[in-house]
Amino acid sequence: MSQFTTTLKTEQIGKWTHVLLDELVLADEDQQVITVPTGFTTDFASIKVLHNAFLFVLFALVSGYGNYAATVHDFLYTTAQISRKEADAVLYRALRAEGVARWRAWLFWAGVRLGGAKHYNPTPASPGFSSSGDR
Repeated sequence: MSQFTTTLKTEQIGKWTHVLLDELVLADEDQQVITVPTGFTTDFASIKVLHNAFLFVLFALVSGYGNYAATVHDFLYTTAQISRKEADAVLYRALRAEGVARWRAWLFWAGVRLGGAKHYNPTPASPGFSSSGDR
């Protein structure tokens, strides 16, 4: 089972944006150790454009949950160290590790599978991820 080995420590620096004050480490059951570095910026699980009723309802059901998992997911989408499909699977496992109910974790997962493609950045990987378990 996946688990977070550090605590999420952030400071809000904008309306939607937070910056990590310390590393966030997830020991993921499939991807080994994922380390989000100090200084990484995240918007957690915010959806800035709620242009249809489905997304509005989905956001209302997941809002306020999963900040740890959303930070890891933002990092994986930004750095593209693993495929989008794998990053979304990590999100689900991280949500469960954070204690989010299965149904709510599934809604998160479904939301990013449906609407996350345009946010995935398929550029070369950067430091902070280790598939060998080393940091």
